[in-house]
Amino acid sequence: METVNLTNHFLIAMPNMADPNFSGTLTYIADHGEQGALGVVVNRPIDLDLSALFDQIGLPLPENLRRKIVYFGGPVQTERGFVLHTPPQKYSSTLNVNDTVSLTTSKDVLEAVSNGEGPSKFMVSLGYAGWSAGQLEEEMAQNAWLSVEADPKVIFDLPPEERLPAAMKLLGIDFSNLSDEAGHA
Repeated sequence: METVNLTNHFLIAMPNMADPNFSGTLTYIADHGEQGALGVVVNRPIDLDLSALFDQIGLPLPENLRRKIVYFGGPVQTERGFVLHTPPQKYSSTLNVNDTVSLTTSKDVLEAVSNGEGPSKFMVSLGYAGWSAGQLEEEMAQNAWLSVEADPKVIFDLPPEERLPAAMKLLGIDFSNLSDEAGHA
């Protein structure tokens, strides 16, 4: 099987995606290598805003961020926060994906947001999507996903309901034209 690195790519769930955790999702891949892949779903808001989340962890929150929504990031470790954000901030547990996107899992990023010193653009999710070695490649071969190089504007500048169509547009495809049948030449 051909090896491809999907770090800094979007995964677009195909219409035939059977897993309800990923049906209709757009997932940002923050890391993909020999050990597997890690990503965050970026278009599935949950019934929780930052105000409630910060209340739960005992941190104050600037008024202008109180209604910002929290997302379902994936089915793994759903009790844990994952923050996609713009660099250059680096926190205790930050993966700098590239010069436009970082992923932080440590609480200090939320403390910085609380103090008004956090990243200029960020998205908070609970949970992440993970694939073991070779699993994502196998799913790609089974036509479960489309992939396209990620554009951080899709994550940080668009409302959640516009993110999947915007990623499809990056591919030059209208989602409504996709078939749930796989074709092989």
